[in-house]
Amino acid sequence: METTAAFYVGDRHFTIEQIDTKPPGPGEIQIDVAYCGICGTDLHVYLGHMDARVGKHRVIGHEMSGTVAALGEGVSGFEPGQPVVVRPLHHCGQCPACQRGHQHICQNLKFLGLDTHGAFQQKWTVPAHTLHHLPDGLPLSHAALIEPLAVACHDVKRGRVSPGDDVLVIGGGPIGMLIAMVARQAGGTVAISEINKNRIAFAQKLGFATHDPADGDVAESILKATGNKGADVIFEVSGSQPGVSLMTATAATRARIVMVAIHATAPQVDLFQFFWREIEMFGARVYEPQDYEEAMELLGAGVIDADAMITDIKRLDEIGDAFSDLAGNPEAMKTLIQCGTEA
Repeated sequence: METTAAFYVGDRHFTIEQIDTKPPGPGEIQIDVAYCGICGTDLHVYLGHMDARVGKHRVIGHEMSGTVAALGEGVSGFEPGQPVVVRPLHHCGQCPACQRGHQHICQNLKFLGLDTHGAFQQKWTVPAHTLHHLPDGLPLSHAALIEPLAVACHDVKRGRVSPGDDVLVIGGGPIGMLIAMVARQAGGTVAISEINKNRIAFAQKLGFATHDPADGDVAESILKATGNKGADVIFEVSGSQPGVSLMTATAATRARIVMVAIHATAPQVDLFQFFWREIEMFGARVYEPQDYEEAMELLGAGVIDADAMITDIKRLDEIGDAFSDLAGNPEAMKTLIQCGTEA
């Protein structure tokens, strides 16, 4: 049997190819992919920043939803036709991190869709332990947001956001917006610092206070808004030096900073503020199984405005145009690729 797949081939190009599909092996499940979102990491691949890791003939993509197509030997708990999502982390189970219960940051972690072929194809075979059942009634298009939403749930958990906390999200892209929504649900009073006017307008439409550096000193604005206290929890999602400088300038005494963004070069950090105010900093890399479960609950409860987050949906054979459009459109939130027919 053949299926259609989109291969990244380098130089900002994809090819649409017909490939043979094999039955799932022991411990594996084959999925009919419905939708797969384009994330920031996928854009880095498209721009050629990760060729050394992914090569130049790789099916990428991991923010997906779909239905079970076939089960490999020894797999139980799933049936063909069931709606699912994939938590795209394959751990070794043997390294010190795994042995301490931190499988999600395994020292030999394989990220499905980067280190293996991913979900920009009609049929995708993955280890069965990566699957989560979807709740009844959740549209598969909305379910494609679960992976990035699980990132936000993990970040907010790392920051220990509690009712009454003043929260600052630095960077209003897709992950920043999802963090803001999850932090608000956790009881935080959330503000977003962003330089893009369209994203500022989007955040305000969702009911968030916004701070634009073009309008004045954001640190002064945060201090004024918090009674000269500062933010209790800060999420650095911008990946920029100004964002890193802002995170310490706005921190309250004993604030908690969560480093979400990937910084290509080592930023300068004001360590004196960590000493002076007894600030804590946490890394937040991916997610754990319970973060996926929380993400599904939040989506099902309508806490996340999924329709607002989904900017566009394109067909699998339009994937090249979708990536090109996103690379030149910083206002967009989430573009989905429809890989198959939604059940």
